Amino acid sequence: MTSGISTAQEVLETYKQAVKEKDVEKLMSAYSPEIHIYDAWGNWESDGKAAWRDNVIGWFDGLNEEGVFLQVDLNDLVVEEGDDTAFAHCAVTYAAHKNETEEKLRQMSNRFTFCMKKVDGSWMITHEHSSLPINTENGKGMFHLR
Repeated sequence: MTSGISTAQEVLETYKQAVKEKDVEKLMSAYSPEIHIYDAWGNWESDGKAAWRDNVIGWFDGLNEEGVFLQVDLNDLVVEEGDDTAFAHCAVTYAAHKNETEEKLRQMSNRFTFCMKKVDGSWMITHEHSSLPINTENGKGMFHLR
């Protein structure tokens, strides 16, 4: 199934909207069936769309249970788009807001790289890598540098 995403930038906008709406199908439409993900949160790695879908469902279910939505901002975004491959890197900030009042509760930032290719004329994410610096003194991730 193709998503009809015509630019690499549109892939990233789909990502942002789908996360905010907690729309599993919309988010999955941005990913290639052969998606390979290195994640800084939860599982070390997801190989294939089915594995990533399971992670996304768990993520969105947790947000629903907590009664929050995430506002996603892509900071320092660089997108390089060729004829059939593209990549983007940025700092992604997730800000949790209460569903009813939209009050901001917290936020965290990760570093992201998205690799994309055209599949049947539509851009899709084929590889995603999120990371964050680790404090060498205590071994903990540093989520709040931005």
